[in-house]
Amino acid sequence: VLLLESGGGLVQAGGSLRLSCAASGRTFSSLAMGWFRQAPGKEREFVAAINRGGTLKYYTDSVKGQFTISRDNAKNTVDLQMNSLKPEDTAVYYCAATGRVGGLSRAPTYDYWGQGTQVTVSS
Repeated sequence: VLLLESGGGLVQAGGSLRLSCAASGRTFSSLAMGWFRQAPGKEREFVAAINRGGTLKYYTDSVKGQFTISRDNAKNTVDLQMNSLKPEDTAVYYCAATGRVGGLSRAPTYDYWGQGTQVTVSS
């Protein structure tokens, strides 16, 4: 499975960005998808995940009500809409995919990872 993220960039605090991840190489609807991020000097952390059918969504507490994950199984994409961005949201954001159904907040659950896209929020 190949994952390609896009949509990162530089934005002022309070602004919005929409990240997108395009998947190829396997039936997309057989994959649960997740977004993780890694800030400089910090460990990679879970941000959001969505199940195969898009009916279940999971978020880390710090982004609930701020970020929204969605997927389009017809287009083989998963998006992360990020609103009201804060400087502490600055990180490299990674898209990840797994054939498993549980443990979607844990990085070891995922078998496939994208290269990452940089999100920088200025104050």
